[in-house]
Amino acid sequence: MSLGVLEPQSYSSNQALILDELHQSLAAVNAAEIETAQRRILAAKRIFVAGAGRSGLALKMAAMRFMHLGLEVHVAGEVTAPAIGSDDLLLIASGSGTTASAVQAAEVARKVGAEVLAVTATRESKLANLAQWLIVIPAATKQNLNGTASAQYAGALFEQSVMLLTDAMFHAMWHQWGESAEELYKRHANLE
Repeated sequence: MSLGVLEPQSYSSNQALILDELHQSLAAVNAAEIETAQRRILAAKRIFVAGAGRSGLALKMAAMRFMHLGLEVHVAGEVTAPAIGSDDLLLIASGSGTTASAVQAAEVARKVGAEVLAVTATRESKLANLAQWLIVIPAATKQNLNGTASAQYAGALFEQSVMLLTDAMFHAMWHQWGESAEELYKRHANLE
């Protein structure tokens, strides 16, 4: 495959397309689901985040921000993550709701009595059925390759939406928490 000369599709038109899709996707998320999710996150003894691929990366960004709030947050599968327990919350993302590792993590969390908060594009999925709490993002999943759900490749819209949704949730929780930016910054990594 040779890249050759790229078609004259502009950066600004691609940016506009992506931002428009994000606006439509996030505007369609149920506000009550977000408010419930924020309450569950703030009430949890500890929060564990999990997701495969880019969905997992988006939740790692959320974990960092939740840590800045002073919450105890762990990334499932990392070597320093402890065992999840009954007072904990698993925040997990899978567009399809069928990703094997996500479903297995939710099953383990439920078995030990932890709460499961799933972010998915698929309300009727195995992951959604395992979760006590749900945020549905109406976006394309990685299996949607025909371009009808999104002009972007595979699950890009869902993954981007997860990141922006959790950033917006963090912003709301931060203002509810009442700490200054200076207080949060004291928790910022200093071994960079």
